Amino acid sequence: MNTPLRDLLKKLSCQEISVEEAVRQVRMLSYNQVGEIAKIDPWRADRIGVPEAVLAEGKTAEGLVEIALAHLNAAGSVIITRVSQPQLEALRCASVPEGASFSWSEQARIALLRRGEWKDLGGRVGVLSAGTADIPVAEEARITAEEMGCRITCDYDVGVAGIHRLFPTLERMRSMDALVVAAGREGTLPAVVAGLVDAPVIGLPVSTGYGAGGKGQAALLSMLQSCSVLAVVNIDAGFVAGAFAGKIALQRAWERRR
Repeated sequence: MNTPLRDLLKKLSCQEISVEEAVRQVRMLSYNQVGEIAKIDPWRADRIGVPEAVLAEGKTAEGLVEIALAHLNAAGSVIITRVSQPQLEALRCASVPEGASFSWSEQARIALLRRGEWKDLGGRVGVLSAGTADIPVAEEARITAEEMGCRITCDYDVGVAGIHRLFPTLERMRSMDALVVAAGREGTLPAVVAGLVDAPVIGLPVSTGYGAGGKGQAALLSMLQSCSVLAVVNIDAGFVAGAFAGKIALQRAWERRR
């Protein structure tokens, strides 16, 4: 995986830069100051295997563009989540550096800026949703894991209200390194899947449902009380679920290459 840290070390090994210059640059790897508004962490993927994402909520359109371009220049790519329409228009009008691409998922409300081509690093992640209302959050997880270099297999609307739909899906998921299972309402699907597959399962509660236990509360508590073994992220935390699954999958891919 080509990262800024790897590129720096390659330059040092090829004697393209001095030890003193390498030390100076490494000292700057902690964070980059962006004006008076942000301290971005472009080296997070080097440090922990998960890229930093920019949460668009609460930011002005102008501030978001400044942060996103700074992150792109420092890290080579940036994931921007929960993007509003005015922010999207500002990103589309931004002066993106030559060789960089911009992509947008309306369903997941994620924008991506990247220099160069996407690289397959060998991880395999499956993403399931119980219902169609859960798809936007599932898509946030999918895009996150994919941007980390994982190949994704998706199947949506396979919830327990028609559980016969699930079994063909599980056959397609047998080779996955990790699974993200998104469910709202009573949140049953992740526990069912975790009881049927040997891959790690990440339960992703979604804020669908209404009345008592609505807005994802029942789904979250149901997953936390599961007698199947699974990890659970917070309500609507698609990025966290996708990043966790991606990290598992990339570690397994590394082990296969050893």
